[in-house]
Amino acid sequence: MSILKFLGVTPKTAAPDADTETVRRIVVQLEALEPHQARYLAAFAYILARVAYADEQVSDDETQRMEQIVTQFGGLTQAQSVLLVQIAKSQAGLFGGTEDFLVTRQFRDFSKLEERVQLLHCLFAVSAADDSISSVEEQHIREIASELGFSTNDFVAVRLQYSDKRAVLRNLPGGS
Repeated sequence: MSILKFLGVTPKTAAPDADTETVRRIVVQLEALEPHQARYLAAFAYILARVAYADEQVSDDETQRMEQIVTQFGGLTQAQSVLLVQIAKSQAGLFGGTEDFLVTRQFRDFSKLEERVQLLHCLFAVSAADDSISSVEEQHIREIASELGFSTNDFVAVRLQYSDKRAVLRNLPGGS
């Protein structure tokens, strides 16, 4: 039990009117979903797209992996997943510099720890979609992990599970 909960203080969750423009645009496209689920998925997909854009381009493999992830974790139809990912990619490409931190912070504020851990794994999965996690992608994931409230040790523990995909390790003598 957290000290805040023990003291009867509950953290403030982001209200829908506090959504960033990016999250609002995606939510509108997913009106069939319950509003909280749409907000969650909008931010989740945007953060996935943020990592996919780390090298300034999103490959077909990364796009397909993002679609699979949001279908699996969001309970969406394939059509909804394609729409969500396309909108998230577009928003990340257009507003990445200004929205990245804001959307990630918003996700941190309304998600549970387990959901943030799940997202961290998904970020590595998207980066590894082409069978290699570049140093640039890894740096973006590290930045996002920090914005989500993870310590360096937390980040390294998750990253360790993707060591075979890390390009930096493949360049070492004896690397694959």
